[in-house]
Amino acid sequence: MGDEDDIERSVIQRIEDFDDPGQEWRRLFSELYGTFLLVIVAAGGGMMSQAFPNTISRQAAVVAPGLMVMGVILFMGRVSGAHLNPAVSIAFALRRDFPWWRVPGYIAVQLAGATLACLFLRAVIDVSAKYGSNYPAHGYSSGAAFWMEALLTLGLVSVILGTASGAQNVGVFGAIAVGGYIALAGLWGSPISGTSMNPARTFGPDLVGRDFSQYWVYVAGPLVGAVVAVGAAFILRGPGGGRAGSGAAQGVLRTRLDRPDQA
Repeated sequence: MGDEDDIERSVIQRIEDFDDPGQEWRRLFSELYGTFLLVIVAAGGGMMSQAFPNTISRQAAVVAPGLMVMGVILFMGRVSGAHLNPAVSIAFALRRDFPWWRVPGYIAVQLAGATLACLFLRAVIDVSAKYGSNYPAHGYSSGAAFWMEALLTLGLVSVILGTASGAQNVGVFGAIAVGGYIALAGLWGSPISGTSMNPARTFGPDLVGRDFSQYWVYVAGPLVGAVVAVGAAFILRGPGGGRAGSGAAQGVLRTRLDRPDQA
């Protein structure tokens, strides 16, 4: 019983740590850094293809962000939940796994991380950030791209919420599931919409490239998909707000009361 009591106390301490405002700066830095790395790869694929024609295939460009997200979840998911995406932060809040007061800060640093990534890419590669953004494919309407983004984000957020229900997105299973889905969605859906699924990912290159002509597609589509995914999660698993989902959404920062073997 002693070990079980120790584990229970550790879990309670971690839950209390979720609401510790003193740790918020760590979470915000984590989201900024993680989104920066994601957009370096996601926007960098298109920009590198422009700078070095015929060296990067579409398949490589769309699989790379999935691999990056997999790595980011593994190294920082325990800190902030590794949202990296305003649609994911909003979905977790709607699911009651994440406090609404934290959403504006997360979105702000996600947008900032994406912008910093594109400024870096433009300075190093010396091509317009427009080549790293997302636009509807030639011959397809903005409406078609919107519905594609909504559908793809529905799948992405469903995977994230599903793995979060077992606190898996702070570990290997969640990383593989989310990263694998992003790669698969890119392979299938990128010809029509570019497979953003993330308002921050598209915001960075649009801001640096000064072209917001189609940005509404990459805000409205992911948000609609995320809201529908929250509804689907309720049908599948009932209301959120449980211990596992909250732990996955908010991170599990280690405190001095944690035992080393539980860190």
